Amino acid sequence: MKWRNRVLALVCLAGFAGLGILYFQHWVVQKPFGIILFIGEGLTPGRLAATRAYLAGADSRLAIDSLDHFALLRNYSNDFATPDQAAAATAFATGKKVNNKSIALDVNGKALTTIMELAHAYGRLTGLVTNSKLTDPTCAAFYSHPSDPTNSDAIALELLTGGKIDIAMGGGAAAFSAEAAIGGRQDGRDLLVEMRHNGFDVVRSKAELEAIPVWRRPKLFGVFSDNELAFADQVEERSDQPSLPDMVQRAIELLQYNRRGYVLVVDAGLMRKAAQGNNAERTLNETGELDRAILVARRYSGQRSTIIVCGDVGIGGLNLNGFAFRKDSGIALLGLNSAGEPWMTWATGPNGAQLYGATKRATSESGEPAATANAGASNFEPAAFYTKAALNTMDDIVGFGSGPGTELLNGSLDNTIIFKIINDQL
Repeated sequence: MKWRNRVLALVCLAGFAGLGILYFQHWVVQKPFGIILFIGEGLTPGRLAATRAYLAGADSRLAIDSLDHFALLRNYSNDFATPDQAAAATAFATGKKVNNKSIALDVNGKALTTIMELAHAYGRLTGLVTNSKLTDPTCAAFYSHPSDPTNSDAIALELLTGGKIDIAMGGGAAAFSAEAAIGGRQDGRDLLVEMRHNGFDVVRSKAELEAIPVWRRPKLFGVFSDNELAFADQVEERSDQPSLPDMVQRAIELLQYNRRGYVLVVDAGLMRKAAQGNNAERTLNETGELDRAILVARRYSGQRSTIIVCGDVGIGGLNLNGFAFRKDSGIALLGLNSAGEPWMTWATGPNGAQLYGATKRATSESGEPAATANAGASNFEPAAFYTKAALNTMDDIVGFGSGPGTELLNGSLDNTIIFKIINDQL
């Protein structure tokens, strides 16, 4: 009888060992520890070549070029051929096509489950980083379901009460503060105080962010400007604000201590703001900031991570024209070429000289249309047609990836593939 019990115990032990090996092989080994999604607002195929040339010359390589897989992504919304930021981000966050101006709500107004909510259900920590406002549509689509997409106060409240974001860093303090001087909340609530009561470390400057120990439990809310963060070339304003790479590094350092891994979404929103203002130099500089953040993520996230980089929707129709020399970069590509022609041009935006339809243009103090009066101050980057802000364009966007799951990025795909890749790897 004793030997039978011993054999039975040995069989049970072998069974448990086999299950452990299967679990290790099919979960611990196969599933990525970190999943990082970068969204470059306005990142289309044409933006890549211009950024390479501007940063270091036409034959240079970006960090994004080192990712293993690539696809062109179709990005129409449910009701329009060209999506707005809300609909494009919702496709990434929920895997569903929605109407323009809808943030994580289906066509019937029903809340859609976001990838952050799914990540929490799988025991992963979640992070959200942006150099724009945390309440902008691209960020909001991952944690909020507002009936009014313009109500930043309501969106900010969902970030506090939803409990699905463990680390959030960016701009937009006005929507979280009760300070009237910065155009704070209408309901008088101070969400920053409430964040502290909920166990978050609240930081307001680069120095405070750097002072947070990397071993601290990941409950961090960093808001570093009342509105968007400063552009990379605004040295004085940026002196007390972390850069996008700074925030990505600190987010990874804090999130990586969770044994079940993490999901981090990084929104390069200043790319959109610069493009809407027809500022090519800042647009390409901010694309460079995104590229540096990708380099940081590859360095700090380790080998067992999935990294995805994609655009959301084309903006403004920026082109680098003519025959620049192969090694030309930086200021050599700004202004006019030797023939007096502009190196960089836009399709639409505030640098436009022509008006069509009901578009209204502000006038200068002299009574001239502003675009004409300020022609010498437009950095020689003309737009074909005037609009208050450069319009979204109907372009395919890029999708790059490295790590488990990203082998699906091949050919021409729908932008909802981003959600599928992340969801399959949770």
